[in-house]
Amino acid sequence: MRWALLLVACSFSLPAATFYVTVAGLGGEPDYEQRFNDWARELDKLVKTGNVNARAVTLRGEAATREAIRSTFEKIAQQASFSDDLMVTLIGHGSFDGEDYKFNLPGPDLTAVELASLLDKVPASRQLVVNATSSSGASVGPLQKENRAVISATKSGTERNATVFARYWVEALRNGAADTDKNGAISALEAFRYAEQKTSGFYETQKRLATEHAVLEDTGEGEGVRAPAPENGKGRFAATFAVVRLGAMQEAANDPTTRSLLTRKEELEQQIDKLKYEKAAMPTAEYRTKMTELLLQLARTQAELDKK
Repeated sequence: MRWALLLVACSFSLPAATFYVTVAGLGGEPDYEQRFNDWARELDKLVKTGNVNARAVTLRGEAATREAIRSTFEKIAQQASFSDDLMVTLIGHGSFDGEDYKFNLPGPDLTAVELASLLDKVPASRQLVVNATSSSGASVGPLQKENRAVISATKSGTERNATVFARYWVEALRNGAADTDKNGAISALEAFRYAEQKTSGFYETQKRLATEHAVLEDTGEGEGVRAPAPENGKGRFAATFAVVRLGAMQEAANDPTTRSLLTRKEELEQQIDKLKYEKAAMPTAEYRTKMTELLLQLARTQAELDKK
């Protein structure tokens, strides 16, 4: 039943609108304030230029309060429809007291449970949460839900040091190298892998013990993993969530005459990803037959796009 619902959601690969909510929380000192605000500002620019019908709200500094966040989601809940996408990014410091994760804000903090409640009220059928704060691993459990990918900068609530994951998440969205399948769009899975690798490299280069280990959970159950793959069942939904589109892909997505072809292409790519996850459960001959047919359909669709 879960896969059937996911396939229904995946049919909206080119959403009517994508709502982006980016929040840069309390820095605590000037250096962190500057970093968090800069990353949020750049992310705001990237998502506005890198997706079709992007509707972005970015809260920074003293404006990033719990009440402002609640108000933002209440408005989106009224505006969004089932066919829309929603991406939420938290940048800053987080804390975990052994029971609750909290996102540090001016005034009262926001808990993961409170954020989950706000997200549940937004009708957008496909959602992505990127929690790039310290202790963010503790937010995965409360936030996880079917058709919602959750990415956290840390694997648990006990990784409390300031994180750098947000820096490389933003870098992934402006770097074409993150588009590993070269389809003109950077998915949540591709951005996660890029940022996770760059974060690990940062600590190696600095010769420091890594104090953050990013994880991804996109099945609605179980723990987040550092290496999403068909073997652990993670990453399939995240692979279908286009965070930004690049160059010609962005221009084509804005052209009504090619929109249906792009939708068909992304649907085929999603079916191919799904088949890869099901490979181990079917006879080899059946897998090859189905994969060959999908690849042929994809090639024909791409040929039609190339004519545009």
